[in-house]
Amino acid sequence: MLSVVNEDGTTESGSLIDEIVREGARRMLAAALEAEVDQYIAELAGQRDEAGRRLVVRNGRHRPRAVTTAAGPIEVAVPRVNDKRVDETTGERRRFSSKILAPWCRKSPKISEVLPLLYLHGLSSGDFVPAMEQFLGSSAGLSPATVTRLTQQWTADHAEFQRRDLAESDYVYVWADGVHPKVRLGQAHSCVLVLMGVRMDGTKELIALAEGLRESTESWADLLRDCRRRGMRDPELVVGDGAMGLWRALAEVFPAARHQRCWVHKVRNVSNALPKSAQPSATKAMQEIYNAEDRAHAEKAIEAFVRTYGAKWPKAVAKITDDAEELLAFYDFPAEHWIHLRTTNPIESTFSTVKLRTKVTRGAGSPAAALAMVFKLIESAQARWRAVTGAHLVALVRAGATFENGVLVEREGKAA
Repeated sequence: MLSVVNEDGTTESGSLIDEIVREGARRMLAAALEAEVDQYIAELAGQRDEAGRRLVVRNGRHRPRAVTTAAGPIEVAVPRVNDKRVDETTGERRRFSSKILAPWCRKSPKISEVLPLLYLHGLSSGDFVPAMEQFLGSSAGLSPATVTRLTQQWTADHAEFQRRDLAESDYVYVWADGVHPKVRLGQAHSCVLVLMGVRMDGTKELIALAEGLRESTESWADLLRDCRRRGMRDPELVVGDGAMGLWRALAEVFPAARHQRCWVHKVRNVSNALPKSAQPSATKAMQEIYNAEDRAHAEKAIEAFVRTYGAKWPKAVAKITDDAEELLAFYDFPAEHWIHLRTTNPIESTFSTVKLRTKVTRGAGSPAAALAMVFKLIESAQARWRAVTGAHLVALVRAGATFENGVLVEREGKAA
C-alpha cells in the first residue's frame, strides 16, 4: 500500500515515483512467485498417496523477507509448498525451491553486479552504507561487514576460476592483451593479463585473468604454462598486440598456434611514428590493407603503402613490412571470422567500461581484491557476449579444414 504523499511529492520512505516503482515491482514479484508455485503443483497433481490425497499441496507462506533490488528494498512472502514425495535414490523428502527467488537470496544479481563497480570506483566498505542508501533508498543487507564478506568471496571465486580444469574447454581462437584498468595492483607497472577464447560452438569465454607485466615474456609464460598444465590445447590462432612479451612465451608453451597481430594496435603504433599531417592518409591506406577482399589485394596494398611512405618514414613502414605475415594470417581462416580475428576488440570493448569508470583510490582495497573485482565485472559482462559470426565454421577450423582467402577448400576425392 502506498504512503501518504506530502505537498512536495515525497513520502515517508522517499519520493512518490520511487515508491510506485517499488510497489509495482513487489506486486510483479509476488505474482511471479504465485504463478511458479501454481505451475509446480499443477504438474504434480497426478501424484497421490494410497488414500488418493495429493502429495504436493500449498502450505501458506514463508515469513516475509526484504529483498534488495535495483528498484529498492521489496518485502515479499514466498508461497510455501508441502511436498510429501520421497526421492527413491536417497530416501530424502523432496523440496520445492523457487528458481525466481532462492531461499538464501537477499539481493538481486544486478545489485551484486553493481557492487564491484562501486568498489573499484573508490568506495571503501565504510562508504557503502550511505552510498547504497542514496541509490536504493535502503542499506538493508549491505553493511560494511557484508561488503567485506562479499569481497572475500569474490577473491575466492577468482582463485577457483584460475584453478579450474581446461581439458574440456577447447579454445580454437584466443585473444590476448595486457590491460591497465586503473586499479591498484602489486607492482608499479603491472597490469591485468587477459586471455579470452572462442569455443568449438563459437561462443566466447574468459580463459584466464592474472596480474603481470605486459612486456614480460616470463609473465605471459607463467600464465600460459598454467593454462597448459590445466589441460588447455594449442589454439589455432592467437590474436594480440605485437609489443608484448606474449609471442616468445607463446612459441615456447603453445608452439602450434599461429599468430595474428592486432590491426588496431598496429595502426596506432604506425601513426605515432608519422607526423600528424601524414596520419589521416596513412590510416586510410592501412585500412585498405586489412579490409582487402583477399590476401593478394592486401599484399598489393602493402606495396602501395611502402611506395608512398617508405622513402620519408622507413621506420613507420617497417612496422608493417616486418610483421606482414602475422598481420595477414586471418586470410587463412573463414571470411565470416575475419572481423573477429583482425583485432583484440573483444578484450578492448569489455574493458572499456572498467577503464572509464574506475580510478585508483586509497579505498580500492588490496591488489588481490582489486583483481577479483575486475574478474567479477568481466564475469557479469560475459553473459552478454555474442558468439562469433559463422559459429558452425569454428569446428571445421579445429578439424584442420583448409581455407583460402576465407573460402573452404574442398579436398580432392571428397564425395560431392
